[in-house]
Amino acid sequence: MKTRFKPKYNIRKGDQVVVIAGDDKDLKKPRTVKEVLVDEGKIIVEGAAIVTKHTKPSAQNTKGGIVKREAAINISNVMLWDGKQGTKVKREEKDGKKVRVSKKSGGVI
Repeated sequence: MKTRFKPKYNIRKGDQVVVIAGDDKDLKKPRTVKEVLVDEGKIIVEGAAIVTKHTKPSAQNTKGGIVKREAAINISNVMLWDGKQGTKVKREEKDGKKVRVSKKSGGVI
C-alpha cells in the first residue's frame, strides 16, 4: 500500500476484535490483536488465519519441522469489540485528547 500519506486505523495492538469475514468468521468471539501492519493494511489476530510453516533445521532450531502460526488478514475483515458487540468507531476529542468512541453504544473504547 504505497500512498502519499500514511493511513490511520482505529485498531491498535492489544485491542479486542471480532473477525467479520473469512474462514474464521465469528461475530461473538472477541480475539486479541497481536500486530498491526500499517503499510500493508493487514493485521495479525490471535487464533485466526492459522497456517502451517515448514522450517528447516538451523542453529537455533536443530530439529526443524512444522510450525503453526497466525497469518496476516486484511484489516477490513475485523471489527473492534466494545465489550458487548462488534462496532464501528468514531474519533472524538475529550479533555484535549482524542478518544475512540463506539458508534453503537456511545462508550469510550
